[in-house]
Amino acid sequence: MTDTSDQGQVADAVKGNWVDTRAPAWSRPYLRLSRADRPIGTWLLLLPCWWGLTLAVAATGFRPVAIWIALGCAIGAFLMRGAGCTWNDIADRDIDASVARTRSRPIPSGQVEVQGALTWLAAQALVSFAILLTFNGSAIALGILSLLPVAVYPFAKRFTWWPQVFLGLAFNWGALLAWAAHTGGLGWPPVLLYLGGIAWTLFYDTIYAYQDVEDDALIGVKSTARRFGDTPAPWLRAFLAATVLLVSGAVLLALDPLPALVALAGVWAMGWHLAWQLARLDITDPALCLRLFRANRTTGLIPLPFFAIAALL
Repeated sequence: MTDTSDQGQVADAVKGNWVDTRAPAWSRPYLRLSRADRPIGTWLLLLPCWWGLTLAVAATGFRPVAIWIALGCAIGAFLMRGAGCTWNDIADRDIDASVARTRSRPIPSGQVEVQGALTWLAAQALVSFAILLTFNGSAIALGILSLLPVAVYPFAKRFTWWPQVFLGLAFNWGALLAWAAHTGGLGWPPVLLYLGGIAWTLFYDTIYAYQDVEDDALIGVKSTARRFGDTPAPWLRAFLAATVLLVSGAVLLALDPLPALVALAGVWAMGWHLAWQLARLDITDPALCLRLFRANRTTGLIPLPFFAIAALL
């Protein structure tokens, strides 16, 4: 199907985004299916990749391939986030039709047929795979393995109160992949970085889930927001602390003392930004929850210049 006007805008899209205002009308339903009108998800998938890459460069030294890894991860994050969202919307089409915030998405609103969505999913995945094949064997194997949490995530909310864990497993895989793409293997630093990213995902996606907590309760969908109810602060503080401690551990294991001090300053500044979000949080205000969720692009960007300076040292 095609969309010939801006009436197909998705409810929680960024207002005035390029998809709704500049993309050809025929492409808008598919770009909306990929969440191209909501770029925060691409950032949240990409930033752990860049964490892993910059920390690997700081630990082992710069190699020219790092430039392509950074660019390949950026393109791949856009495409794989789009493919993952397409798969999520195919699996959740009946649930999305029952939730106020999501019923305007392309499949439940009738902009895209399921068959068209499957074709679009395959196209994005194939281009992503072509990019993955330019990396080394370790990264290729990790990239293929990442499909498992991506495939499971849409169904997690049906059988566990902790679907955000499955999202974290998928969204932070790039920390492992980018490290391996630069170094040829893995070790404790990328593993701790990965676990820290999962804790970060639990923090921000719990905040995000409070937008839908009433609708989720009505239709029986589970989430950490429903699990924590009216008292999420102790849990969010624990996720914040775990994020900072695990990423700090990755830095300390990877780097010599002086560059480690610089990198740690970035990690703790990231922790401060998470604490700022927590201090502002009002779980009864869905618009605020969405704004705080989107603020995590800044959260994830904060450590990167510090990791880069550590690499120069």
